[in-house]
Amino acid sequence: MVDKPEVLALVPARGGSKGIPHKNIRDFAGYPLLAYSIVAGLRAESVTRVIVSTDDAEIASVARQWGAETPFMRPDSLAQDDTTDLPVFQHALAWLAEHEDYHPQVVVQLRPTSPLRPVGLIDAAVARLLAHPAAGCVRGVVPAGQNPHKMWRLHPGTGVMSPLLEVPGIPEPYNAPRQSLPAVHWQTGHVDAIRVSTILEQGSLTGKVVLGIGIDPRYTVDIDTPFDWLRYEWLVENAGLEMVDPATRRRPLPADPALLVLDFDGVLTDNRVFVDSTGRESVAAYRSDSLGLNRLRAAGVEVLVLSTETDGVVKARCDKIKLPVVQGVADKAARLRAILAERRIDSERVVYLGNDINDLPCFPLVGCAVVVADALPAAARQADMRLSRKGGFGAVRELCDMILTKKGVDLWQM
Repeated sequence: MVDKPEVLALVPARGGSKGIPHKNIRDFAGYPLLAYSIVAGLRAESVTRVIVSTDDAEIASVARQWGAETPFMRPDSLAQDDTTDLPVFQHALAWLAEHEDYHPQVVVQLRPTSPLRPVGLIDAAVARLLAHPAAGCVRGVVPAGQNPHKMWRLHPGTGVMSPLLEVPGIPEPYNAPRQSLPAVHWQTGHVDAIRVSTILEQGSLTGKVVLGIGIDPRYTVDIDTPFDWLRYEWLVENAGLEMVDPATRRRPLPADPALLVLDFDGVLTDNRVFVDSTGRESVAAYRSDSLGLNRLRAAGVEVLVLSTETDGVVKARCDKIKLPVVQGVADKAARLRAILAERRIDSERVVYLGNDINDLPCFPLVGCAVVVADALPAAARQADMRLSRKGGFGAVRELCDMILTKKGVDLWQM
């Protein structure tokens, strides 16, 4: 039997980002940017340990919340704008050797700014490195978007251009069809699997023999600007990529829920409001929701509506279906905490149903966070469950029936 090699995943995450302040822990498509790299390391079968190297206490705290270790803080001298990667890795390996007598054979670099990683990529990179003893590193690459054989140098004084590269056998590669030119690849930040001996003995993050591992260019992401951020959030939420995603850490419905908390607009209604000439508002609701709620309460589950709205239509609808309501709530999370403390309800026995970003602070406070089918993407990304029915079109009834089934109640006998 061959012993499994010790593989350290190192996530470099300094705190001094200028383009996007505190970029590494900023919310990206529902989760801290840093979480994507940490989760990728933790889920890789070949990785035996995940460490975040940072100079920032807040980043370290978030890293630990997501399961990474932060056994040391990176010195400020290694957290500057012009700091290269090599000394960061040398520092981490030296600290671990001195303080823990820890000596991995392979270190995997996972850059937070390349969060979209295909499932299995890290294990494939490590396996490729281990299968080729002469290789010092395996680096992720994608086909280059622009071919350098069609690039030029521009003389600063005369403006005369000269080709950047030459190709043997092709006298003017810049005039040649793209298909006739050598294939070129662009290195990405998705993964670098590096032999530790390459770092410590050769003073390099690559060594003399570097192998590439191809990545689907759809996963090519490098976040440096706010525009990058918005564009790649859209990609995560809409492209259907099979990526390592923190959002797959879902919590199930509690087996014995004590309380169901509902948002109003977009949950008990279809999120539209009708206004007549006097300014009076009305909404559209789903009549069968009330039957589901009645059956849920008969089974011993309390129900409460928590709404930011102050309009009388909220109270009128809740009175109609005999639901207690707390409305005009600016801080839903604070009010929910107070309600749970006052009623002495275990948060793990609470289910929350929402649809919008003002519901997000409540999600971590309950045992299971659920959204309607037409919830905003940011809410759907962070929820534990997404229903098949839209708000105001039976979503509440759907969830009631699911909870009753979870409790073992025969829906046909009530």
